[in-house]
Amino acid sequence: MELELLNLLLVLVAAWIGGSLATRLGYPSILGELTAGIIFGPALLGILAPTETTAVLAEIGVLLMMLYIGMEIDFRELGKASKAGLLAAIGGFLVPFVLGYYAVLGFGGSQMGALFVAIAVGVTSLATKSRILVDLKLLNTRIAHVLMAGALISDTLALIIFAGIISFADAGSIELTEILMVTGKAVLFFVVTGLLGIYVLPFLGKKLEKAGFTNRTLYFTIMLIIAIGFAELAELAGLHSILGAFIAGLFLRESVFDRRLSKELNKVFYDISIGFLAPIFFVTAGYNVTFDVFQNNLTLLLVILAVAVLGKVFGTALFYLPSGNGWREGITVGTGMNGRGAVEIVIAGIALNMGFIDNEIFSILVFMAIFTTATVPVFLTWTTSWLRKRGELVLSSSEKQGVLILGAGPLSLYIAKKLSGKNPVSLIDSNADNCARATNMGLRCIQGNALKEETIIEAEGHEAGFFVSLTNNSEINVLAAQLASEVIGIPNIYVSITPSSEGANIELLEPIGASTIFAKKTDPYKWDYKLENKDFEEISVEISEEISSRNFLKQLSGREGDVLPVFYENTDGKLHIYHYGAELEPGYKVHYIK
Repeated sequence: MELELLNLLLVLVAAWIGGSLATRLGYPSILGELTAGIIFGPALLGILAPTETTAVLAEIGVLLMMLYIGMEIDFRELGKASKAGLLAAIGGFLVPFVLGYYAVLGFGGSQMGALFVAIAVGVTSLATKSRILVDLKLLNTRIAHVLMAGALISDTLALIIFAGIISFADAGSIELTEILMVTGKAVLFFVVTGLLGIYVLPFLGKKLEKAGFTNRTLYFTIMLIIAIGFAELAELAGLHSILGAFIAGLFLRESVFDRRLSKELNKVFYDISIGFLAPIFFVTAGYNVTFDVFQNNLTLLLVILAVAVLGKVFGTALFYLPSGNGWREGITVGTGMNGRGAVEIVIAGIALNMGFIDNEIFSILVFMAIFTTATVPVFLTWTTSWLRKRGELVLSSSEKQGVLILGAGPLSLYIAKKLSGKNPVSLIDSNADNCARATNMGLRCIQGNALKEETIIEAEGHEAGFFVSLTNNSEINVLAAQLASEVIGIPNIYVSITPSSEGANIELLEPIGASTIFAKKTDPYKWDYKLENKDFEEISVEISEEISSRNFLKQLSGREGDVLPVFYENTDGKLHIYHYGAELEPGYKVHYIK
């Protein structure tokens, strides 16, 4: 097999161009990669063509991508949505599945082809929602948890059904003995992989850690072996290898190896799969698209689009009613679950390669994925604005509310005491006297080094939703913030940066999603001194118009001089730490000291 490097280079360039443009427009990169394959492939310009090299790399890319998707799923997150997430997942998958199946049969399609179309119509895209939830500032709402849980359950269900259909198709008959054989092999696969994942892999991880193996390359190789081994077990069970890789990813998430190492390896797998190999799959998938569908099967295309959108939105809303959260929230969740993505294209591509669907049906599914994903930002913006205007956009009651503060100086103690009435607050400080003072104030303080993972764990960092890094050393603040975000997984990070710090410190905050506390560079010594000597005044001011925290601070400083905004209070009376990037709305109050 010749490598045909020029063709591979052109595929990667096309993937990069398409993915970058899609990302800039606010869509998942796979839409751009698919479109690049359609434009530069045989369907239009004919610059790119299928080769054995890209076919092999694409297949490896799909395996590693499914491994990475599995590693990104945290089953603890599913509990946040509980009944509502399960109902949304079932309705959002089952209704379009049934409608898609009968739509294809109604147009004379085969039963097997109809089943694959039904699965593709039923799945949803996690990447699409993750991005739009951030952009619309919905991550702390009940809708966000329902959407994320619904997507995870829906895609997992789709993969299991897909694997079952593949298994029955390989059996070639539906006799009772064959059904029992196929079912038995599938059950055995889940039992074996479950035992390996729950007992053997954690045991292996502990042994390696105890033996002092900390080499990242070694762990990467072991994870590859595990993934390929699980994929082979799936093949032996008559299921597809992507299910095995996906299951391997579920078990490899954080629980097997050292947490910090697992986080680093997640990034490595992301770069290799999403950054290199998977784009090859999506570009080459675009080669199989044909525009003949607009002449020969335009009616079926329109029907599938209608089934995909209406089935997903109203199916989700219908099944969501028993949750008690209201039909409007059900429709909103349905619009958020309407996007398709990687899993759908992978399933469609496998069905095409196995001969269960033809190029025109595959093209319909690709166009359906592009169209439905494009509607998500528009529809979700409309529906969430609708809920917000009606006062029905509910914040998540299950969001972690704990606050962990690094530093126990006077300013830290002032913030901790104000928050401790409604939030569990812990502090970390290496100074015994500072911790003793915090304890005397009725606050919990852990004496130790916050740059060590065990110290943050001892301070119950896993239960914290907010991390405030407030020492007088900007470098320590940033390093601790990186540990809290990347290793412990605390979602909201606020960091104090001193005026003398170089710009590099602030640049390190963006990759971990952290922001500057007080929305400006601050000298903690100065405010520690004022608070220690009670040389300060507490003032509150109400917000009259929508404004960013940074712009409001500029206005306030212009009127009042040197001030320190510490909290902002929403219309429900809840205190939030004042930070860069916060959006202040009319009726909010800002509490500052001067």
